[in-house]
Amino acid sequence: MSYRFNQNRACEYFPCHKVADDSKFNCLFCYCPLYLLKKDCGGNFKYSENIKDCSFCLVPHGENGYDHIMEKMEEVIKRCGE
Repeated sequence: MSYRFNQNRACEYFPCHKVADDSKFNCLFCYCPLYLLKKDCGGNFKYSENIKDCSFCLVPHGENGYDHIMEKMEEVIKRCGE
């Protein structure tokens, strides 16, 4: 299913995270739509001076990233309406 995976090797930042195998690196969610969920996103983040740092998170870029994000999109939509 090609809509679940996109790779942009022409991007000057590819891959934007250090990975062992960049052939499986998914660029589909270049900007993670779960950022606004803060601690509830399910990713590998940390807070630095009250700012969410996702630079070590590979959840959106991994093999199950699409499914993980789609499972949480209802909550994203709900919070955007608040």
